Amino acid sequence: MSDPTEANGTAGTDEAAEPAQAASGGAAERHVRVVLVDDHRMFRTGVQAEIGQTAETGVEVVGEAADVDQAVTVITATRPEVVLLDVHLPGGGGVEVLRRCAPLMSDAERPVRFLALSVSDAAEDVIGVIRGGARGYVTKTITGTDLVNSVFRVQEGDAVFSPRLAGFVLDAFASTDAPPVDEDLDRLTQREREVLRLIARGYAYKEIAKQLYISVKTVESHVSAVLRKLQLSNRHELTRWATARRLV
Repeated sequence: MSDPTEANGTAGTDEAAEPAQAASGGAAERHVRVVLVDDHRMFRTGVQAEIGQTAETGVEVVGEAADVDQAVTVITATRPEVVLLDVHLPGGGGVEVLRRCAPLMSDAERPVRFLALSVSDAAEDVIGVIRGGARGYVTKTITGTDLVNSVFRVQEGDAVFSPRLAGFVLDAFASTDAPPVDEDLDRLTQREREVLRLIARGYAYKEIAKQLYISVKTVESHVSAVLRKLQLSNRHELTRWATARRLV
């Protein structure tokens, strides 16, 4: 894994940068500092190659991170204008990064703005990060050209969504059927929610550990944290709690 605090230089070939360069049209006259947060190093490298040709796109990648703790450290140290944030991350997910970086987002003079960049288009993921403070949500099918434009729009304070998500987000927040704010659920990190669902579905600790690529001891720690935060006594109560909220 690369050093998460290491600012990245230009990378990739001219061909890789070509799509973003073609659409930026004078992007060298504008500039934005960006941090990439994703637990897949190859994906970060690809994004860097696609949009990080600063002279052509105006995007300067000043840091990378692969998990929640690294993300908070790098974002705090570099204070970028925009963070490209994956939703599913080791250590609690994108929502946890947003929670811990809330003071940076609310800084009136130098706000750090977040744009979710994820393979997921699940309602829970989209609503979760937008509720957490992200300015937009785009999927990883986005082109380099559109990603560069989206980054600059978020830097300027706009809300940005992939076309197929825009209508969904508006409907979700306007509709009376939109998921209500659940303060109990919001206390849980993304990983704790994942463990919660699997426990409620009857998975054994070993099965959960295998599915989430974590140790059994880590599963036990997450279950203990969930029970404590929700003030429940055992996994049977936890299952009833999750079922009542249709999380199973």
